[in-house]
Amino acid sequence: MSDIVTFGETMLRLSPPGNERLESATELEVRVGGAESNVAIAASRLGATAAWLSKVPESPLGRRVVSELRSYGIEADVVWSRHGRQGTYYLENAGEPRGSNVVYDRENSAVSTAKAQEFDIERIQNARVFFTTGITPALSTTLRETTANMLKAARQGGTTTAFDFNYRRKLWSPEEARETLTQLFPGIDVLVIAARDARTVLGIEGDPRQLAHRLGSQFDFTTVVVTRGSEGAVGWHDSVVHEQGAYETDTVSPVGTGDAFTGAFLARRLDGDDVPTALEYAAAMAALKRTIPGDAALVTRDELEAVVAEDGQQISR
Repeated sequence: MSDIVTFGETMLRLSPPGNERLESATELEVRVGGAESNVAIAASRLGATAAWLSKVPESPLGRRVVSELRSYGIEADVVWSRHGRQGTYYLENAGEPRGSNVVYDRENSAVSTAKAQEFDIERIQNARVFFTTGITPALSTTLRETTANMLKAARQGGTTTAFDFNYRRKLWSPEEARETLTQLFPGIDVLVIAARDARTVLGIEGDPRQLAHRLGSQFDFTTVVVTRGSEGAVGWHDSVVHEQGAYETDTVSPVGTGDAFTGAFLARRLDGDDVPTALEYAAAMAALKRTIPGDAALVTRDELEAVVAEDGQQISR
């Protein structure tokens, strides 16, 4: 039995060195990354037993993804497919005003055809938490149904369901995302959402504290976490909002910061922490992730404890 089971696509990430442009690069760095597996890795670094479910092509690229994730200590329970391709994305790093740029190349990937019946649903029902994100149903109409079915199965098994809204404008429009994701809300216990996404996609106005209250009240979630970038996050639980600041960090790579935050939050909640304490550890994990290249939060518990001990910043009202 796993503490947390996640479901979604993990891609190969290809990046030119330094601030090189893709169109002129002569070499590319290869890494592995995906929101759901990133969350599983972060949770496992804090002692949670974590598994990642997906559908992966039976190819050298698919095997590369699975073997790397397993090397990080999570269980990769995958359906191997002879059809479909390995999804990739390209990342250009740059400072302002150009800024970093992501180019997705994941159409017709193997995971886009994944159906709930292809997986061992008892794995989800026997887990303490089932986690997925709004990225997954954006990938295909099949995955919209699969995501809904997995959330429903988790609920039927008494598993807590956690969901990161994770809107990606390069995958679908705000209107498409709102129509699809709000239909999933009745099956979700814990919602993580960026303040900008609550405003842009759901059309809910207000500061992050108001957003958390309104989301929790309107959609009957057990817990709502609203992230607010460099200002930290707020968490709504039992009609109380807890505010957590962000830790200062020298950023090496911001990719995967939100996933690190979510993984740590879920792991600490599974460990029995209250929401304010879980938010504190989540913010510390996010800060540490920003110092690490790649998508995965390869953080030690000792490093995390040291950051938390140095400067706790939660405020409850």
